[in-house]
Amino acid sequence: MCLYTHCDDSNSSEAQYINLEQARAHSDPTMSTEECLWREHVVQRLRERDRKECENFKEIIVQNNRLIDHVAQLKSDNLKLSVENEQLRNAVSTGGTGPNVAIATLEKKLLAQQEELTDLHKRKGEHSQMIVDLNLKVEQQKELLSEKEHSLYEQQTANNRLRAEVQLLHSSLEELKKLNTTLLDEHTALQLAFSSLEEKMRNVQDENRYLLERLMRYRAKDADKLNEENESLIRKRLPSLFRKRSAKLKRDLEDAVREPNSAVNPIVPAPGGTPLHRNSSPAQFGGPAGSDDEIDDGSINGAMEALGLNDEEYISARFMGGEAVHDVVRPNTNTSIETLKAAGYLGQPNPTKIFMKFEAHENESHAVRWSPVERMVATGGADRKVKLWDVGKGSTEPRAVLSGSSAGINSVDFDSTGAYILGTSNDYGARVWTVMDNRLRHTLTGHSGKVMAAKYVQEPIKVVTGSHDRTLKIWDLRSIACIETKFAGSSCNDLCTTDSLGSTIISGHYDKKIRFWDIRTEKQADDVLMPAKITSLDLSKDCNYLICSVRDDTIKLLDLRKNQVISTFSNEHFKISCDFARASFNSGASKIACGSADGAIYIWNVNGFLETTLKGHSTAVNAVSWSPNSNSLASVGKSKRCIIYSDS
Repeated sequence: MCLYTHCDDSNSSEAQYINLEQARAHSDPTMSTEECLWREHVVQRLRERDRKECENFKEIIVQNNRLIDHVAQLKSDNLKLSVENEQLRNAVSTGGTGPNVAIATLEKKLLAQQEELTDLHKRKGEHSQMIVDLNLKVEQQKELLSEKEHSLYEQQTANNRLRAEVQLLHSSLEELKKLNTTLLDEHTALQLAFSSLEEKMRNVQDENRYLLERLMRYRAKDADKLNEENESLIRKRLPSLFRKRSAKLKRDLEDAVREPNSAVNPIVPAPGGTPLHRNSSPAQFGGPAGSDDEIDDGSINGAMEALGLNDEEYISARFMGGEAVHDVVRPNTNTSIETLKAAGYLGQPNPTKIFMKFEAHENESHAVRWSPVERMVATGGADRKVKLWDVGKGSTEPRAVLSGSSAGINSVDFDSTGAYILGTSNDYGARVWTVMDNRLRHTLTGHSGKVMAAKYVQEPIKVVTGSHDRTLKIWDLRSIACIETKFAGSSCNDLCTTDSLGSTIISGHYDKKIRFWDIRTEKQADDVLMPAKITSLDLSKDCNYLICSVRDDTIKLLDLRKNQVISTFSNEHFKISCDFARASFNSGASKIACGSADGAIYIWNVNGFLETTLKGHSTAVNAVSWSPNSNSLASVGKSKRCIIYSDS
């Protein structure tokens, strides 16, 4: 209280002094400027002192005054309560009931107020918790909103990018339409030029055919003249030689009949009843002229009697070659050249010995093919590799291993030069390797099922593939692109082409049909129905005959000039091993070979006679292939092995 009073007094005295000085300065105009400045300086110093001494304690003084007033009020209230307390005591001591009722009422009110206060506190706590929860939700919603805004921004960015791409694609589409129009115009012009050239080509072909017919007539005349000259020469120079050989042949034949072990060279009856030696070779009868030591005595005697020839006629046939036999066979004989070939006197001998045996692949072997130019075999197996084997050197180590496939190999094939090898695989693709450097050159993908077969068309430009996706695709190896797809409607197991130009494709299918396709048109040309699904096809070199292995355990021979089945090959023990078992023509198209489920290889001649059965495989044989340059046969099967058979 004293501090407050002192500050008030000092402030009031200073204020009075300042006011007095200011009044004197205004009332006395004669006061000099220096005195005014001095007085203002004094006033300013006083104000600064006042601010320093009082300003820092002003809040404390105000708060102290408030506390003093509050204490005075509390003392007054305390005095009143003391008086009331005294009165209540007196009332209690005198036994009055009025105050008790008032106290009870007040207590009830107090209890009610306390309950209400408790309720309020409880509600306040609940409200506080609700506020906390709502704050958390607000934070979560803010985070979610932030994520949504970020996602919206990204979507807007992507939308803008896609709009730009759409505009770019629209512009590209317009350019492609213009380019397509230009290409269509060029195609029309080229089509007209092609039609003109095709007409010229047909005219040239007709002229060529006419010239060939004339040439063949002239050659036939020359051959007739040469045959006449040979017959004349033989009649003049060799009658004594033949009589000696004939006598020797008869003696040897009688000795062979008397020998008990004559079964080494079995004699079979010919259609006319005359015994013939089945194992005679083309060089022994009807082949090129050679030394006398090369002639098999028994086979000559039997062949003469079977054909109904006299001495001079046989000698003429012998020295004129195998084809001249047709010219000297007597008209009244019932024995044909086909019958003689079926008996083994004309044509190549059968492979009888195992020349090589080796494990070709780590798993089952699926395909085998001879090179057209050298003694080399290509095999393909379930181990995803194509391997090349140098059979000419007798090596059981692979010459090369061609990799690149991601699934098992189904077929292999060489081009006509032997420089490229084509393989198909279960990974829906086909591949082309070069034989010289063993490099993968092309990978052809586009089928949606495993590719079972592939052949060159118009080599080395195009390739045709057949797949289980029920389509055939033609590929251009220059652009490595599919240029045409033919929809067969059934899974393709094998295919081949009919000529060097590859104008016709033949495909064998699961629905029992052989389909013929003209590469120059989009539609199927023809089809032939078989009794069961087809596993393989093979074509003769002259493209006139086709063999077809069928799942009913038969092989059909078709004449493509009539599109008719002309012969069926079967045996009670012969069973087709699988859906992709491969049969094969020999190089002269006079024999047919196919592997069986019992591990044997059956060889028929084209007239339907089963000539021999080759053993060597312990499990089913999947594929066989005749060598184009020798009388060797290659085979592979489920036992991983590749076996090469030969006639020597």
